[in-house]
Amino acid sequence: MTNAALNLDALAAQAANIAAGDVDAHAGEEAVHVIDWQSHSPLYESRVKVYPKLVHGIYRRAKWLIMLVTLSIYYGTPWIRWERGAGLPDQAVLLDFPNRRFYFFFIEIWPQEFYYITGLLILAALGLFLVTSVAGRAWCGYACPQTVWTDLFIYVERLFEGDRSARIRLDRGPWTVSKLLRKAGKHAVWLAVGLLTGGAWVFYFGDAPTLARQLLEFNAPVVAYAFIAVFTLTTYSFGGIVREQVCIYMCPWPRIQGAMFDESTFLVSYKEDRGEQRGAHKKGTSWEGRGDCIDCGQCVAACPMGIDIRNGMQMECIQCALCIDACDEIMDRVERPRGLIGYDTNDNQERRRRGEAERFNLIRPRTIVYGAALLLVSGIMLFALLNRPLIELGVLRDRNPLFVVLSDGSIRNGYSLKVINKDYAAHVFRISTAGIDGAHLMLSAQDAGEVDVEVGPDTLKDLRLFVSVPRDRLSVLKNGEASLRFVVTAVDTGRKVESTTSFRGPVQ
Repeated sequence: MTNAALNLDALAAQAANIAAGDVDAHAGEEAVHVIDWQSHSPLYESRVKVYPKLVHGIYRRAKWLIMLVTLSIYYGTPWIRWERGAGLPDQAVLLDFPNRRFYFFFIEIWPQEFYYITGLLILAALGLFLVTSVAGRAWCGYACPQTVWTDLFIYVERLFEGDRSARIRLDRGPWTVSKLLRKAGKHAVWLAVGLLTGGAWVFYFGDAPTLARQLLEFNAPVVAYAFIAVFTLTTYSFGGIVREQVCIYMCPWPRIQGAMFDESTFLVSYKEDRGEQRGAHKKGTSWEGRGDCIDCGQCVAACPMGIDIRNGMQMECIQCALCIDACDEIMDRVERPRGLIGYDTNDNQERRRRGEAERFNLIRPRTIVYGAALLLVSGIMLFALLNRPLIELGVLRDRNPLFVVLSDGSIRNGYSLKVINKDYAAHVFRISTAGIDGAHLMLSAQDAGEVDVEVGPDTLKDLRLFVSVPRDRLSVLKNGEASLRFVVTAVDTGRKVESTTSFRGPVQ
């Protein structure tokens, strides 16, 4: 038997011993550490369902109000009408993909103006950075769609199953007719909310009344039903089933937010200097020698993320401030001052430990930079919008052939023009040329001098034009090329737009 065969046999025997768990983990420098996987905990912990308790207070009322406003905007916006003129859509907010337009009240964006969308995204990012640097994850806690719809789904859940304790008892109890009806009713409403969410979304891409009628008559485009199905499923899953897992595992923002915080950022915090030592408290006993926290756990019960704010700042915390309302309720009952949990800064926590007065520093380098960038981009966007041209002209010169020599010795070039009328009224535009003396503009190969064309409201007109230069004017060509300008003027308003191209001819 060869040495190679012996080595293979030895490796096989070693593998068998490893599989059987017979290898000594401390035998020699090259010993193998064997893990008995069945005796260890799983690599991934199963989700522990969170049952948020209903609390009452200023932050809970603020969240109700924001939820009402944001949901009203989302569901109601497609039904707002905005008159633009005959033949144009009257929906205030519309993504008109067939005609390649985005309508937002008095603003209309064409495909070549996508930089406006880019500007809006930059503004949104800078605004989010500024808010986060001042008040932490306020967006996540109050206005994020995941938070808003989860709040709505929890509200529906409470209607059918009761508050936290009742929901826990219901889930732990046996299946009865009552439990089955409650669960079925809850999930049916969740699906209805998801269906309405998907339905509202597709209304942004077509005329809402028309599309709603088509959906009810089952003759709407297939893509509309597909999008509604997808949004129904995702809304139902994210708001009803997955909930806080979206924020913890799917959203990247919790992992980015730390770069936006500093020592002066307002964060929902437990005031350890006031709350410790924590412990149960009996009515009538002294508060001397102990903290205000009675360790009731109501802050944990109210948290939709299922965390304990007393453990300090955590990635899972969305800064919804419901733990503040829960703690304030308890403080009122035990006749202690409110604010044991509240918006606080790391700087003030350290200052209280040193016995110094608190201070609030909203204006600091970080907020100045974000605020200045926000104002700068806003100014650029506003300037671009106010100076947005209502007429645009695109010119494309023929490349094959580059030029044509006519019988009289003159040179002719062909051009394709696109005249865009962004106004909501039709206009007659006069097209002329400039830059080459003696150039003749021709329409359909006939000498026309100047060309008048009518372009309808909010439309684009394609034109095929020719320009010829007489033989005695060809001296303007330098190396067979000269600059040529097309000028388009609105006859009624005098608005003018130019586009520079080239005129080609033989090299002299």
